[in-house]
Amino acid sequence: MTQTSPTIPDAAVPVESKKERIRRFSLAGRNLQSVALIPVIIAVCILGALISPHFFTPTNIINNVLALSAPLAILVIAESVILIGGYFDLSLQSTVGFSVMVFAVLITAPATGTRGYGLPLPVALLITLGVVLLIGLLNGFFVSVLKLNAFIVTLAMLILIQGVTLGISNGQTYTDLPGFVLWLGTASVFGLPIQAVIFVGAFALGAVIMRFTPTGRGLYAMGGSIEAARAAGLNIRRLTFGLFVVGSLMAMLAGLMLAAQTSVATASLGNNIIFTVFAAAVLGGIDLNGGRGTLVGAALGVLLLSIIQNILTLSNVPSFWINAAYGVIILGALLIGRVSAMYSHLRQISSRRRPADSLAPPTTTSAP
Repeated sequence: MTQTSPTIPDAAVPVESKKERIRRFSLAGRNLQSVALIPVIIAVCILGALISPHFFTPTNIINNVLALSAPLAILVIAESVILIGGYFDLSLQSTVGFSVMVFAVLITAPATGTRGYGLPLPVALLITLGVVLLIGLLNGFFVSVLKLNAFIVTLAMLILIQGVTLGISNGQTYTDLPGFVLWLGTASVFGLPIQAVIFVGAFALGAVIMRFTPTGRGLYAMGGSIEAARAAGLNIRRLTFGLFVVGSLMAMLAGLMLAAQTSVATASLGNNIIFTVFAAAVLGGIDLNGGRGTLVGAALGVLLLSIIQNILTLSNVPSFWINAAYGVIILGALLIGRVSAMYSHLRQISSRRRPADSLAPPTTTSAP
């Protein structure tokens, strides 16, 4: 006797709509894009091991790749979130050096021969925080309230802050940094450098916030379409102010971490780092048009650039060739992103043109 399979009523099987199908393909594409750099990183690591026997040592991977790139990672998180929200912030580069210089000038005693005010550490830190907050608020005001172009506004702020940094420092180098700044460069947690822990922890926290909180989802919506986000009830002005303020605060943290690595504060701290920041973000799949990309992908972008820089350094390649390599990487990432976007668009068009009957599940027939 042949056993027949039960027939499932049509009403019991939910039919996936075209919009839901396209959305599922889009989410799957985003998830794949966020980890697309993993095979590239593996290939580059194999190449690094073949080039130098010192590459795969724990000291090199943890201290030179992760820890040294932690300030860059903090800036990439800040810039990636701003890009996802639909804006640019070029002033992060100048805020890195400016915040550290303001702090160094405020705490340095006048008797040392350099310009300083000898303020107590808590007072100097509060003033520095206030100035950095003001930078973020001004950027948010110009962009959100006055409706000025974010790229031009933050470019002007970059030039302005860079000039002010040179002015207040008078071109001097400050070496008498407080203990907690130096601690950021020498401390360890569970045997790992504190900056390597910050690298991993900051990206993990940022990824959770962007994926699972209403604020993160709101930033994706705002970057995709401000008008649609406003129609959905999102407070666009508050989100915009928050983006630039948090970005400035994270730039200050990155500046302190950079100063901890060198144990000095100079007016040139963080110069040209914005190019590497954009390289890592674009390489990690962050869309410059807003609304797309993940911090997981951005983290992999930072990791890939750090590994490439480490391999070139171990190979005794001059630093200017490293900068040239970053330029090639940015162009390559843009081309790959363009091809990927075209493929995704064609796939969505194909899904829309598919007959409605093809979306329904196959009917189950009884065996004879």
